Amino acid sequence: MAPATFAPLAAAATPAIHADPLRLIAESGWVAQGVILALLVFSILSWAVMLERWKYLRRAESESKRLVADLQEDKRLSEMYDRAARHTASPLAPILQAGFRELIAAVNEGVGPARGAPPATEEQKQRVMNRLRRRVEDAAGAQADMLDRNLGLLATTGSVAPFIGLFGTVWGIMDAFQGIGLSGSASLAAVAPGISEALVTTAAGLAAAIPAVVGYNLLLARARRLGARIDRFVPQFLSQAEAQLDAPRPAATVEAGKFRL
Repeated sequence: MAPATFAPLAAAATPAIHADPLRLIAESGWVAQGVILALLVFSILSWAVMLERWKYLRRAESESKRLVADLQEDKRLSEMYDRAARHTASPLAPILQAGFRELIAAVNEGVGPARGAPPATEEQKQRVMNRLRRRVEDAAGAQADMLDRNLGLLATTGSVAPFIGLFGTVWGIMDAFQGIGLSGSASLAAVAPGISEALVTTAAGLAAAIPAVVGYNLLLARARRLGARIDRFVPQFLSQAEAQLDAPRPAATVEAGKFRL
């Protein structure tokens, strides 16, 4: 009866060990706390980038769809230019606006359907189309570069954060074994607290890296879809611009000095 009587008392005398991250961080050394602080900064920046990019790409994709739908309804470039001003979040709008301004400049130089201008030669039209293509491709490249802005931070966090956490763990284990050597005791009760404190940094590294990797893959896929939409839009706009240059327009289409192409 004695073992059964004293078993509850022995269990009550044994301190319960709970995985309290805040307590473990507070009781860890300065190296582990520095690692946790660095990982916290990485995690905050990663979540800020993910939220900002998700909002930006969602709005850009939505307005790009509406802009393309508007362009299919009206083939006049002047109307397309006016519609583009309503969809400022779409990466297609600056491309269309830059191309339209270049086309207007060409018309003002006497190439295209301007009033009283002689018919443009094939060489003139080819020169205008080359200028227009360079301007549109430059604008498209600038918009494509903006799609994956700051995504490199997510990739860096996903690849570096686990190693930063592992560094803190290795340092903590070294510190724990040094304490074992000084105390001369290698029992589990003496080793376990130090090891558990050391493993907190590995958990923190994984907690920072996993969302960053998932967010990077999802946002990159969305950015690539928008990039493909930009690539399809550029030749579509150039073909419409070339058709506008070749199409004759009466003098009444010139409104207050602005050519309604």
